[in-house]
Amino acid sequence: MRKMLRSLMFTAGLLSATAYAADPPDKVEHVIVPHGDARIETLAQGQGPLIVMLPSLGRSGEDYNQVAAKLAADGFRVLRPQPRGIGQSQGPMEHLNMHALAADVAAVIDHEHKGKVVVVGHAFGNFVARQLAADRPDLVQGVVLAAASAGKVPPGSTEKPIGPEVREGIDCPSDASLPETKRLDCLRRIFFAPGHDASVWLGGWNDAVHHMESWAREHTPVDDYFAAGSAPILDLQAGEDPVAPRRFSNVVKSMIGDRVTVVVVPNASHALFPEQPDAVARELAAFARRVFASASH
Repeated sequence: MRKMLRSLMFTAGLLSATAYAADPPDKVEHVIVPHGDARIETLAQGQGPLIVMLPSLGRSGEDYNQVAAKLAADGFRVLRPQPRGIGQSQGPMEHLNMHALAADVAAVIDHEHKGKVVVVGHAFGNFVARQLAADRPDLVQGVVLAAASAGKVPPGSTEKPIGPEVREGIDCPSDASLPETKRLDCLRRIFFAPGHDASVWLGGWNDAVHHMESWAREHTPVDDYFAAGSAPILDLQAGEDPVAPRRFSNVVKSMIGDRVTVVVVPNASHALFPEQPDAVARELAAFARRVFASASH
């Protein structure tokens, strides 16, 4: 009986230690990855196949706290590299093109030493994700374009991918010199669907990063990244997104073909992640499982 009790106590202790050692999915490590003359802070959590999440223009990976925790709880390791100028990420910020921004992300993935990733690019981040897939196909298993401008328009169209009124609405929330009422109006008009609380994004903007990333987009030919190498693509569209409007919804698939799967998330606009975190996490997890499973066969 004493031996049995000791055995049970020992087993219980092991189980307790194991439970204690297993980090909860919302526990985030802050990892600093050196890359040349830059240092890239990465928010890392969870264990499993790798999903890398890249933020929208002038914003932080902390926008994806909810979705990252859901993915980590669902069995993935989630990495969120912070752009230079955000958090503890540091380095030269002048005259960087999309290749340079993608190389920062590649350094984070190389540092992890765990193979290929599914890379998720939200809004502006989709350009970086596609550039990464084009420049480093050895690192990318799949690409998610989330609430993403295609960067091109349908053949024969005379429109720009992002028109001047929409561009003004994208740029205004990061301009701290504007009245809060004006910035909130831009958020409601461009980023959030009706009925959603746009004020959650009044903070979190970094004007210097906004300009760095805008310069990179303007000074990199769209064909450098448009096709995202040869990786499978999930085009995760927001149903009410003026930045990637429904009239342009088939541009990526029509130009790239069967590599592209289109999924539309209803009742969401350009912000997407804070608007529909459950739906976004579900679609990201399903796509990641599919492309990782196909690679193992």
